[in-house]
Amino acid sequence: MTPRPVATAPFAPTADFRFPVSLAGALERCWQKAAAPAEWNLTREQFEAALGRSVARRFSGAMAPPEPKAIENYLETLHHGDLAFACACSAGSEAAWETFVARFRQELYRAARAIAGDSSASELADSLYADLYGLRESEGRRKSLFDYFHGCSKLGTWLRAILAQRHVDAIRRARKLEPLEDETGREHPEVAASASAASHAAADPPDPDRAKYLALLQAALAAVLDSLEPRDRLRLAYYYADDLTLAEIGRLLGEHEATVSRKLDRARRVSGRYRLQHPARCRHHPVPRGRAEEARREAARQG
Repeated sequence: MTPRPVATAPFAPTADFRFPVSLAGALERCWQKAAAPAEWNLTREQFEAALGRSVARRFSGAMAPPEPKAIENYLETLHHGDLAFACACSAGSEAAWETFVARFRQELYRAARAIAGDSSASELADSLYADLYGLRESEGRRKSLFDYFHGCSKLGTWLRAILAQRHVDAIRRARKLEPLEDETGREHPEVAASASAASHAAADPPDPDRAKYLALLQAALAAVLDSLEPRDRLRLAYYYADDLTLAEIGRLLGEHEATVSRKLDRARRVSGRYRLQHPARCRHHPVPRGRAEEARREAARQG
């Protein structure tokens, strides 16, 4: 009798990831490329700890520990100077923070105005500044949003993405609180327009092929969801089925909202690749009911 294969748990490196000795040369090159100014008082140990967090995030969930060559290749792709900059700011270097304000203050306000408009730009940018500086403390240490920058993109790109996502979350929270009527008791024009559109749609003759296309869509969605890890399905369920914000999902899963955003984006990309690579499975996959609730139960079982 052929023995059943043993399931392999995904690789889960810790935040204090230790580099193999064979990567000493690669770490030295990263440190030289970072070229952190002396006035930042950034130590090599602090920088290597940031590299370790970046590697831990990159290879988390892999089915086997990464080979040293894979780690070295990944390290070469990072924006070393920006990572050192974020690391120094997170460590509380006044010189690094002053440099950050001088370099990014105007850029952040311009980005905030482009995203949220003049009326909300200052509030959006200032809230980001507070979290970057680290007004909250955890275990006696100032908790900075910079800790979640891993050097995979330019620092400016990452900051603009955080601003945009926070603005989206604010819009979604506001929409949950929008009243159906204005202060005079009359229905809001947007609500009336939505109701009118819905009534017109209901009056239109049904599409004879709707059931067929809907079945194909449901089969494709079920196949794609089954290809994801349970925790990824749970994030999608929280975001799309329960309409939670990134911050709310982060509190439920013990993750930062930037991590939730990144992993949601990864799940979307994985889903898209699966659909393109397995079109037949997406057409004929059985469609179970209660996908969102199933995702919650499965994630709960796996901790």
